[in-house]
Amino acid sequence: MAKKLFIETVGCQMNVLDSELVVGALRRQGYQLAMDAAEADVILFNTCSVREHAEEKIYSSLGRLRKHMEEHPEKVLGVLGCMAQKDQEIILKRAPYVDVVCGTGQLGRIAELIENARTTGRPQLALSLGRTDASRLEVERSFESYDPAREPSMRPTAFQAFVRIMFGCDKFCTYCVVPSTRGPEQSRPPEHILAEVQGLARQGAKEITLLGQTVNSYKFKNNDGRTTTLAGLLLLIHDTDGIERIKFVTNYPKDMTDELLQAVRDLPKICKYLHVPVQSGCDEVLKRMKRNYTVNYYREMLQRCREIVPGAAISSDFIVGFCGESEQAFQKSCDLISESKFKNSFIFKYSARPGTKADDLYPDDIDEETKKRRNNDLLALQNANSLLDHRAKIGQTVDVLVEGPSKAALKGKAVGPLQLTGRTMTDHIAVFDGNERLIGNSVRMVVEEATAFTLFCRVATEVTTGAREIAVPASQDTPWEEPRRTPLPLL
Repeated sequence: MAKKLFIETVGCQMNVLDSELVVGALRRQGYQLAMDAAEADVILFNTCSVREHAEEKIYSSLGRLRKHMEEHPEKVLGVLGCMAQKDQEIILKRAPYVDVVCGTGQLGRIAELIENARTTGRPQLALSLGRTDASRLEVERSFESYDPAREPSMRPTAFQAFVRIMFGCDKFCTYCVVPSTRGPEQSRPPEHILAEVQGLARQGAKEITLLGQTVNSYKFKNNDGRTTTLAGLLLLIHDTDGIERIKFVTNYPKDMTDELLQAVRDLPKICKYLHVPVQSGCDEVLKRMKRNYTVNYYREMLQRCREIVPGAAISSDFIVGFCGESEQAFQKSCDLISESKFKNSFIFKYSARPGTKADDLYPDDIDEETKKRRNNDLLALQNANSLLDHRAKIGQTVDVLVEGPSKAALKGKAVGPLQLTGRTMTDHIAVFDGNERLIGNSVRMVVEEATAFTLFCRVATEVTTGAREIAVPASQDTPWEEPRRTPLPLL
């Protein structure tokens, strides 16, 4: 009988990709996916350490499994990823029935660790080394030991895929655990990335998203002495047959070069969408965060993005309640989000993380109620901008890659025809009524209504004979239409 695997993933897109690769490796060992932990022979949690809430969610899940694991000692329970790398001993202390603790750089060994735990009955720990030359070699090996083998069933859809182009981070923001949990910044060889993209295209992928902690920092020195940047990588993979869209996240403001922006502008398959976190609108807070730029620098970077890539959608991240953030400092974030007209922003309450510089240097002196209020205030400003951005698109025709039934349809809340959802080339979410045969295709849509979060569309049609209407699919050489609003919208 086939062994069964259950895996739960918390955190960023990098974690989603890691889980896909882990499942692919275990599939080759004969495992089948289980929908419920109780049915599985191996139960894995792929974890995140960016915020305390994500960690406590994992501990709660582990706690609920205590009795189950005691009753089924033959099963293997594992904790993977960032939390495993950072808190291995704490995990075993709080949940001594955990069998495998595997850090981010060791995921290629997961099958071996599971088997060792099963045969020895002892906990298995596999963690990356420190930020040394040895750890660099270790992570380089981990790239190719499990990256090429993919598991389509774990992807967002069968035609969308993530591709890691770099690993780790060297920015050392004071609030962030990623440099210690993901290791040093390293870029994959461009030819390896191209081969992976080509393989995904053969599997039916139409949209790929290039991933990196600071993806626009990608830089690989080739054997001939040339250096490939992200702009060069985009050019290399752009003409891959079958690939219709290419995205990349997440960007670091100081590495947003004109060369990269020109590539986004000139290469038609590149989505006109940039995610560039700012984190705060106050220079003093940015300095304590060690973001290494000022608010004016960020403003000038936004202006370059708009000038070089007309109509680009730009999103951002903000942290509220960071150590020492006064009301005046918070108001500067409000001012920045109001003026910048981001298409949307991801807003987070600061969470002190053990092992970060901020936790060592600064007291977490903003109370939870204040953090919550600031979060809601900033979100209200962003939602107002998002509504204006979306309403400006009413009447426009957009290309939408149809991803599948909408959330309302999946929950049975949509009435009438099948409600589908997808995204535009500027990453706007579109909802519309349509036939399921449209799923996986790029389709021309007319925007009829909008909220702060969604464009409500209808399929663009042309009349042929009689009253029969046929949906007009989007063409790759259809010119991309600029939004009509000024200033140009940002995501």
